[in-house]
Amino acid sequence: QVQLVESGGGLVQPGGSLRLSCAASGNIFHIKTMGWYRQAPGNQRELVAVFTTGGSTNYADSVKGRFTISTPNDKNTVYLRMNSLKHEDAAVYYCNGDFILSDLRRMTYWGQGTQVTVSS
Repeated sequence: QVQLVESGGGLVQPGGSLRLSCAASGNIFHIKTMGWYRQAPGNQRELVAVFTTGGSTNYADSVKGRFTISTPNDKNTVYLRMNSLKHEDAAVYYCNGDFILSDLRRMTYWGQGTQVTVSS
């Protein structure tokens, strides 16, 4: 099993910044992908930003140039730095990871979600 623990959501004014963090723990042998999705009311869950195997990153077009995904030396953690936040960025943000477990099974896990509210 893998646990994803998120933090960093909250209320921010338009144009402001937030940093989300997600820490993965458990029987992890290898991380294939790890990143962030979001879901606003009435919308489908959508990719925001993700690290893929080899260290490459993918971003949604709507956040390119404003959001940055990063990982510290502890590669079981990912951060999402969100700058120049807009009303349309408001959503529940979910950490997601695609893992190879210690028993070599491949499993996908989701965090519990953290609310980001953009309002003046």
